[in-house]
Parts: sequence; C-alpha cells; structure tokens
Amino acid sequence: MKKIIVTGCNGQLGRAINQVYAGKSDYELVNTDVIEGDGITSLNITDVDQVLDFARQVKPYAIINCAAHTNVDKCETDVDNAYRINAIGPRNLSIAATETGAKLIHVSTDYVFEGNDPNPRTEFDKVNPISMYGRTKLAGEEFVKQFAKDYFIIRTAWLYGDGKNFARTMLRLSEDHDEIKVVNDQIGSPTSASELAKAIAYLEPTENYGLFHGTCEGICSWADFAAEVLRLAGKSTVICGISTEEYNSPTQRPAYSVLENYMLKLTTDFMFADWHDAIAEYMR
Repeated sequence: MKKIIVTGCNGQLGRAINQVYAGKSDYELVNTDVIEGDGITSLNITDVDQVLDFARQVKPYAIINCAAHTNVDKCETDVDNAYRINAIGPRNLSIAATETGAKLIHVSTDYVFEGNDPNPRTEFDKVNPISMYGRTKLAGEEFVKQFAKDYFIIRTAWLYGDGKNFARTMLRLSEDHDEIKVVNDQIGSPTSASELAKAIAYLEPTENYGLFHGTCEGICSWADFAAEVLRLAGKSTVICGISTEEYNSPTQRPAYSVLENYMLKLTTDFMFADWHDAIAEYMR
C-alpha cells in the first residue's frame, strides 16, 4: 500500500485529491491540515521538526502539498505568515520528502508572472511576481528545487472546487442583486480543482519530474466567467464589466494570467478540459 501525505486536505484541491484517489485501492491517503478532524491529522508545515517527525512515522511514497496562504490581499500585510506557509512550508516538506525517499508534488501559481504580456506563459518564460503572494509562492518553488530530489511543481490559476470560490460568490450575490460588477480586464483560465487533481494523479506515478503548468484550456475575463456561471445556473442577474482600476484592489494582480500547459503537451498525452466544459460539470 502506497501512502500519500496530503497537506491542506480541507481545501478545494485537497478535497478533489481525495475524490480522485477514492477508487485507487493501492493507495492510502494520509490527510493533514492545520486543524485536526475526523480522519485528519493536525500538521503545521511551517515547523520543520514536526514535518520530519511525521514523515518518518508515515514513510510516505509521495507528499502532495495543497496547503497555501491564498488570501492575495492579506499576504500584502501578513508577510511573515505568507513566507512561512508559502515558502518555508514547501521547504520543510521538501527536506522530509528527500529524507524519506518520497516524491513531492507542490502546487504553485500564475502569480509568479508579472502578467503584462498578452501571450500565454510557458514553463520556460521568465518569472517576475508583482505581489507578495506571488513572491512567497515563487520562494516556495525555489526551495522545492533546492531541497527536494524527486518533485513535480504544478502552477495553476483561477482555481475553484468544493469550498469558497469565485463561482459560489457569484451565485450567492445573484440571490439579492439584479446587477453584479465584475472586473473585465483581467484575463485567465478558470480551472477546476477536479481537473487539477486528475493531472496530479496522472503525473504522480511517473518519473516525469520538473515544472509544469496546469490550467483548463481556453481563456476569458472574470466578467465572462461570472456570466457563464450565472447562465448555467439559470440566473437573470446582469454582469457589468468594470476595470481593475474601478475595482480598486489593494493588491496588484496580473492583467494577463494565461498559462500554457506546454510541458504537459510536450511530455505527456494528458489534456485538461476546456474551461466551459469544466465549469458545466462543476455546476451539475
């Protein structure tokens, strides 16, 4: 039985990972999160001694790191915690993976790019984060490369799944709003946590290590995405596009956040679903 430690198991991706592996009898998922629960072990990934002790005890075949400080605005002020969770945490998991001979699968983000080039970014393009979230996630990538022996880094974007997310926010707002203002000048690829979990499960048994981009196919704006969610839900609420400047966010965000799954296409036959199909499946 191959044991896989899953960190951040209560998050959207952690739940999707559990669903994808549910039918795989040759695997045992060891679920961890910051808070202990039913079948969940409390694990503080920012504590290297705790991580090492736990990994030595479990002797995992692989570690899938779904834990992250993903509140982009809060990262700007909660800098120390952002570095602890997004950088030190992956470092600690990398050290533990190397010591125990485990593969490490680490999830990163489109925010490592500046987002000012209207062309999809590949794994070979130069990174230049413009937010603290992006900087801390990039630091996490660098630690994985430095301390892990066998690793997959998968950058994703605009993730939604079982939990709090953009699609659910739009549905909630539509209950008592005739009109919702949504940014229409940020472009990306909405990505289903289920699709990302399938990609992780596809790569995990292989030795095709390295850096990958993993997003659903196709592109849209946040306003386009919102409109499609409400259309699928049969809602009459109108989406009004506004600029990033009008939205007045405290954090700089990439304007063009499209990732090209170039390495997956070069080295595998795995294909992500189109974002329209993925959100339709999610809504069902």
